[in-house]
Amino acid sequence: MKRTTWILIVLALAGCGGQATLRSGEDTGPRPVIATPSQGVFPTVNVATATGWANGETPTPAAGLSVVAFATGLDHPRWLYVLPNGDVLVAESNAPPGKRGIGGIKGKVMGSLMKKAGSGVPSANRITLLRDADGDGVAETRSVFAANLVSPFGMALVGDTLYVANAESLVRFPYVAGQRAAGGASQKVVDLPGGGNQFNHHWTKSLLASPDGARLYVGVGSNSNVADNGMEAEVDRAAVLEVDPASGTRRVFASGLRNPVGLAWEPRSGALWAVVNERDELGSDLVPDYLTRVDAGAFYGWPYSYWGNHVDERVKPQRPDLVATARVPDYALGAHVAALGLAFATGNRLGDAFTEGAFIGLHGSWNREPRSGYKVVFVPFRDGRPSGAMTEVLTGFLDGDGHARGRPVGVAVSRDGALLVADDVGNTVWRVSAAR
Repeated sequence: MKRTTWILIVLALAGCGGQATLRSGEDTGPRPVIATPSQGVFPTVNVATATGWANGETPTPAAGLSVVAFATGLDHPRWLYVLPNGDVLVAESNAPPGKRGIGGIKGKVMGSLMKKAGSGVPSANRITLLRDADGDGVAETRSVFAANLVSPFGMALVGDTLYVANAESLVRFPYVAGQRAAGGASQKVVDLPGGGNQFNHHWTKSLLASPDGARLYVGVGSNSNVADNGMEAEVDRAAVLEVDPASGTRRVFASGLRNPVGLAWEPRSGALWAVVNERDELGSDLVPDYLTRVDAGAFYGWPYSYWGNHVDERVKPQRPDLVATARVPDYALGAHVAALGLAFATGNRLGDAFTEGAFIGLHGSWNREPRSGYKVVFVPFRDGRPSGAMTEVLTGFLDGDGHARGRPVGVAVSRDGALLVADDVGNTVWRVSAAR
């Protein structure tokens, strides 16, 4: 089929699907309104065209905060990791070629839409080290820390070993404090779902080390929207995996999480928390992405149900035995916001309003009317649990004409307490600090 025909298909789809009917805020918080599913001939498609930032433009910080570009000119920066000496590692990455597992007309249309949204660029397959040696809030040096990786994403330092989660395996490098490049080739620790000839729909593999370093936790997304390719394609997916790096073994820690991306330890309780992307094609009001505590052995519904026991009738055969055990998530972040980054506050360096709680990067919707996400938010916590309405930390990623100047992904708290935000459309790492 000619390229012009594909363009016509994409344009035809762009106006299809229903508009959200819930009022602002009704699909967020611990007890969101769960709307009636809405399924049409075509799903809602409302892609914001990626444009990037003009010279001198920045996102808009909340009152009392300021923002500067910590580093610019990066290549699709997705994830961040702050080393103990203050150096910042950036995974410049995108999906492996030909591995999304969506074929036919739908696959081609989705490819065109993702390109429009800024997600169609080749993966740089590297980790870059940024250093702000003079402490002025801008990285003055950068170096390639590791290259020739396979869509790298999550990173975790344990002692003198740096672990990196590629799209298909967990690998490690020796690390010496202050080094600007990894010494030697990577060593594989364990395979992850998506290797070999397998397709790899949700390719990102986030990574978190246990406080004692004895275990590693990997977020693995589903291989489809709602088990479209059968559950045999979903083995050890839609889950958080627990890896023993000493033996190179893995097991499912928690399941039913459609795409758990950001993982973090809540500092008061020591519990594992995650932000999760929920399913599509049930309308603009469903299903809310969420922030939740992740407990060992817990099941969170996917693909059979959402937000507890709300059954997804598209999935056949059903599993009422599992639905009966489905955990209700702790906090809804809104439908289709694409929650990716997660970092807990480590003090009041950004002011009293951001002392205890979770910073979350909302990458932004492509399938909702009106658009949602495209910002960084903060969910306040008290005694280890969400305690109020989420507030905006960084906005302005969408311009007044609905174009995406940027899209926030990973978030991390720097050694000096500032918030770092990876922007994969703006090719920038932003630094948010208290206004002076």
